[in-house]
Amino acid sequence: MITLVTGGARSGKSRFAEQLALRISEHYSAPGYYIATAEAGDGEMAERIARHRERREQSMAGWQTIEEPYDLTGRLEEIAGTVSAEPVVLVDCLTLWLSNWLLCTEQDDPERRIEQQVSHLLAAAKELQGWLVIVTNEVGDGLVPEYPLGRMFRDLAGWMNQRMAEQADHVFLVTAGIPIELKRARYRFVAEDFCLR
Repeated sequence: MITLVTGGARSGKSRFAEQLALRISEHYSAPGYYIATAEAGDGEMAERIARHRERREQSMAGWQTIEEPYDLTGRLEEIAGTVSAEPVVLVDCLTLWLSNWLLCTEQDDPERRIEQQVSHLLAAAKELQGWLVIVTNEVGDGLVPEYPLGRMFRDLAGWMNQRMAEQADHVFLVTAGIPIELKRARYRFVAEDFCLR
């Protein structure tokens, strides 16, 4: 079961995803794994990571934290291969993972490399027996980035989120701390919607 949780910066998406993953874990008595993808590239990011760690230690006691900025596919396969019970895996966040890959492949055909990584991740996500909750960011609602790398990131993030949402069983958009389940509310085209002459 794949659940994608998206929203803007400081929308409450991580907190909602954590609450959701905890409830699933408690209901099914399932082991919990928290995969964190952030890297501390500067002091401000190091502080953010420290705050996230502190919150996880308080709210998600008993969960195993795995800090993995690149090999999400390998970590999912590792969890699937070593856990006898169906686990709950929370990934926070997919757009940081994308950013990590974009920066390390910037000079080496990044779009192709990232498309491969996303395809491998989707395959591993579908194979996981259990629950996978993935946090990502909506980055296309703001200004057009000034630099080519920023525009590439925005475009790849939008493409990646569409691919993940397509495979997800549930997709939540969190705005101002309020989650809305999108797949239930989505519009579906039917022939009766159009007056064809």
